[in-house]
Amino acid sequence: MSANSQQIMDKGKKYVMNTYGRLPMAIVKGQGSILWDAEGNQYLDFVGGLAVTSLGHCPEQVTAAIKEQSEKLLHCSNLYWIEPQVDLAQLLVENSCMNKVFFANSGAEANEGAIKLARKYAKEHFDPEKYEIITLDKSFHGRTLATLTATGQEKFHQGFEPLPVGFKYAPLNDLQALESLISDKTCAVMLEPIQGEGGVNVATKEYLTGVKKLCQQHDALLIFDEVQVGLGRTGTMFAYEHFDVEPDIMTLAKALAGGVPMSALLAKDPVAAAFKPGDHATTFGGNPLAAAAGIAAVNALLEDGVLENGAKVGEYMEAKLKQLAADFSIIEEVRGKGMIWGIQLSCSGQEIVTACQEKGLLINCAAGNVLRLLPALNISKSVVDEAVNIMYQVLLEKFN
Repeated sequence: MSANSQQIMDKGKKYVMNTYGRLPMAIVKGQGSILWDAEGNQYLDFVGGLAVTSLGHCPEQVTAAIKEQSEKLLHCSNLYWIEPQVDLAQLLVENSCMNKVFFANSGAEANEGAIKLARKYAKEHFDPEKYEIITLDKSFHGRTLATLTATGQEKFHQGFEPLPVGFKYAPLNDLQALESLISDKTCAVMLEPIQGEGGVNVATKEYLTGVKKLCQQHDALLIFDEVQVGLGRTGTMFAYEHFDVEPDIMTLAKALAGGVPMSALLAKDPVAAAFKPGDHATTFGGNPLAAAAGIAAVNALLEDGVLENGAKVGEYMEAKLKQLAADFSIIEEVRGKGMIWGIQLSCSGQEIVTACQEKGLLINCAAGNVLRLLPALNISKSVVDEAVNIMYQVLLEKFN
């Protein structure tokens, strides 16, 4: 007999560390954009595993690749060449502005690698004291000690001091403020083209162009954290394509392997060459199973019309959300691109998240008052209508 949600929650509270403010439900099954809890209740998923399930839950291409690879080889040390890893690296390089790839398991690990690579490159080419990295206020780069420090939100720092040295923070879209922080010690600027966890804050093209020029002037690298917004999330394969600005280093994770843990650190050749054997490593990164899933997921984005659908339906969703904003004064702004949207409220958003869940829609709240929507890229306009209608009913009941 299967456990119910309460039994799962009770067991979890006994055995699992209390690091999440979890909603009182236990998810047991998913297909496409639908999730089911242990009681069989059905939910429309606009959280998407926090931008992981870009192809929906259990996409056929990925599950078939996992099944096939699992019968060949699950794991092999990176002491040897791994064919699926090499093939996935080729896919990413040939469809981006990058030249080399290092695979890891999470966005934090990819960003940790980016920090190490930037410092190694600067010390090798310029000055042993060139190690500082400028990141942005409201940014989010991970939970390891270095990426936690790179994250420009004090709430994530509390209780973990002393933090590693070498990080400064500037406001998004304020080029003058960024320039004032640059010194001879600056080795890189690290930023998200669209801040997800910080509240879906979008960089302007002018700002990113200016940041690139400043980096070139001061012998600093430009790092784009595309962990959440890469791989089709914004309507293009990579977010940098919207801004006509190429980074020197880019990090990916989330949607890379369709739900299997995987991340990637990508760099242009001169920068990648700073890493020598022994400088950086991982046991599980790029293992055969994850790489096979990654090949299937990336090919689906490139070949199955998923990118085009995400861009087209994303425009439709933008229009629907802006109409929602016109109907309710509590909505201050709608912002985003493609299939990442933030609805900024004049009040806390958690009550709305809970009310939507009760009506069968899963959404997320970022930065306290921003409803974040991260649906699968292959949804239809009718699915958008269903989600927006539920939000409309919740807002009507609570604020009209």
